[in-house]
Amino acid sequence: MVRFEYSEDTLLARLFGEIDLKVADSLRRELESALDRHSVNFLVFDLSAVSFLDSTGLGVILGRYKRVAEAGGKVAFIAPPPQVKRVLELAGVLRFCPLFSSWEEARVSLRGEACG
Repeated sequence: MVRFEYSEDTLLARLFGEIDLKVADSLRRELESALDRHSVNFLVFDLSAVSFLDSTGLGVILGRYKRVAEAGGKVAFIAPPPQVKRVLELAGVLRFCPLFSSWEEARVSLRGEACG
């Protein structure tokens, strides 16, 4: 469901599988725990291995966006598959959070372009 990488002030959350009602509570707890453990200015969701994202999963992501943004941080996304990207587009998330094709691209651009 999620693996984390932390570097300096950036938390990379690599999500995988179906992000839906079945995993939402567990994912929320894991994300909150990771955010509690690390001082984060940037939260990046790698969605390249997500096969499905429903409104519950989107709610988990948006809740973490709110937490990070309220603390002055920024959020971005990496490489969602077309069906996941469509959910983000329909929800309007990509109007205020940038989308990158790779972690390398995100790292280069992050400090000036991520949402928050």
